[in-house]
Amino acid sequence: MNDETPGSGGPAGAAPLSRPLMATEVPPEGLDVEIVATEAERDAIAELNNFPALLALTATLRAQRWRGDGLEVTGELRARLRQTCVLTLEDFEIDVAEPIELRFAPPKEAPRPRSRRRDAEPEPVEAEILSDDPPDPLIGGAVDLGEIVSEFLTLALDPYPRKPGAEFVEPSPEAPTDPASPFARLRAARDKA
Repeated sequence: MNDETPGSGGPAGAAPLSRPLMATEVPPEGLDVEIVATEAERDAIAELNNFPALLALTATLRAQRWRGDGLEVTGELRARLRQTCVLTLEDFEIDVAEPIELRFAPPKEAPRPRSRRRDAEPEPVEAEILSDDPPDPLIGGAVDLGEIVSEFLTLALDPYPRKPGAEFVEPSPEAPTDPASPFARLRAARDKA
């Protein structure tokens, strides 16, 4: 954790939205957390994700103990942002609502060295339920709720945003080429030679 205030820019490479939470701060009954991104944080997230503006970003989260020394974070983020349409290159605004569900557990201890004896019994393998993702590591006993919100927003974004109603129309091969086009000028110059 750094001593920078949230949204102050912080050191290079720092998360644009940071709200650290120590696992020890979470009482047995759980903890409700509301995150509202500042203008500077929203600007940094928009720049990081390469869209014109993040107009609003809030998240309502619930942190609770999970399997003893782990944490479970659930909730929802809501955002309003301005994106640029990949077809028309016009800016448009959209609303995003994305559920958040994530589990954290302390990193596992280093495995014990295996016995070199040939008659040694194999160590039992802990079965993992395939439908569940493994928990993320709980490094230093803390999670950064702001980073979680920022990452879930990034994952919710369409990498090729389209303005509502915008459709790609493939030009017909018979359509005349624009003489102002650099390719048309090159073609014309080649044909003259």
